[in-house]
Amino acid sequence: MGNIEKVDSGIRSLGEDSQGLRRELNFVDATAIVVGTIIGSAIFLIPSVIASTVVSVPIIFMVWIAGGILTLCGALSIAELGSAYPDAGGLYVYLGKAYGPLLSFLYGWGLLTTIHSGSIAALAVGFGIYFGHLFALGVVGQRAAAVACIALLTALNCLGVRLGKFAQNTLTAVKVGGIGAMIVMLFAYGTKTDLFHASFSRHSPPLVSIGAALVAILWAYEGWHVVSFAAGEMKSPQVDLPRSLAVGTALIVTIYLFANASYYAVLTPREVSSNPAVAAAAMGKSYGAPAAVFISVLILVSVLGSMNGMVLTGPRVYYAMARDRLFFGVFGRTSTKYQSPTLALLVQGVWASFLSCSNSYQQLFTDVIFAAWLFYGLTVAGVIVLRRSQPKLSRPYRVPGYPWVPLLFCMASAGIFFSSIVEFPARSAIGIALILTGIPLFLMFRHKSANQ
Repeated sequence: MGNIEKVDSGIRSLGEDSQGLRRELNFVDATAIVVGTIIGSAIFLIPSVIASTVVSVPIIFMVWIAGGILTLCGALSIAELGSAYPDAGGLYVYLGKAYGPLLSFLYGWGLLTTIHSGSIAALAVGFGIYFGHLFALGVVGQRAAAVACIALLTALNCLGVRLGKFAQNTLTAVKVGGIGAMIVMLFAYGTKTDLFHASFSRHSPPLVSIGAALVAILWAYEGWHVVSFAAGEMKSPQVDLPRSLAVGTALIVTIYLFANASYYAVLTPREVSSNPAVAAAAMGKSYGAPAAVFISVLILVSVLGSMNGMVLTGPRVYYAMARDRLFFGVFGRTSTKYQSPTLALLVQGVWASFLSCSNSYQQLFTDVIFAAWLFYGLTVAGVIVLRRSQPKLSRPYRVPGYPWVPLLFCMASAGIFFSSIVEFPARSAIGIALILTGIPLFLMFRHKSANQ
């Protein structure tokens, strides 16, 4: 075990020999985490929500593009931080460097209690719903499927990052191939109808709420940052982390735009807005019931890939917190045989399972977006803070368009955060309170660390 150096912020910078984690991930693996984690169930479900909120098809595509641009701005910004601090923990590390250990601890605590575990739970609920529809299960059966899915992926990732990345690469390849096949099939059928052109050329009624639609779309893009958590297991993090963030996010934006366009190639705007399972409706209308079953299976594979990326990456933050003596020490231990943070994985799995049984899909993703974007904005603002406080810091990658790219993202994240408070005051208050419960814990760990 190499030496661990403390820095002024109180966050330790862990070198490769002190990670206790295997450096197994290359550029392809990292990109698979980005793409595979972002693409879950949302692209198959959210378009219906968007169409019922923003009734103008051209504006719908503009909002999808806006969400993609915001996500890309965030990804390019944290890529700079990742190249400067290529350690396990990602945003947790960057927040500590920019603002000190309290804020970074609250982020890690928020991940465990709400943001990351809630994302896993929301995906599991979506998996249970589609699994239940496919096999005619009731509510209890759907929840059992959700919990079983979390348990399976947790167990798999306990067996090491090598097996976890193999599962991620495989599931990502299958889901991207399946979505590509769906897009081609829908466009092939749509050439007979000319519905796509008609949807764009019609005079649409006034807009209802672009802000609400953007929040839903940002859930579809959620997960772009989690690859940074696994930087401590990348072979060349200073190169591969920025590249995987930029390439992976650009691929997602492209896939989402083509997928939406393919829906409107075979469905009218009213059909899109009235069918929550819009992908299944589009394929069913075009090619019959067997095609709808194909989409249901594709969604299950897609959700598994997204969940696996979340299950794999989250415990790396709790691991880093423990190694910084800001969390329970056992979270900083890795399996002797597999070098995986086993206890952190198990705790995350148990809590995510509990959340999946106690909340609805929409409640979960609303809570996640609210809490997550507060910290995303602070992290990206950290690019500007560190440019000023540490101008001589080595930055192998610098965000293009500085300072406008991070500023645009920060303004958007502030708008999302405050609009969520206005729209969901009670749930927002609960979310903030839950995160702030970490303050006594932080003080306890700091006191304990100071006396050791």
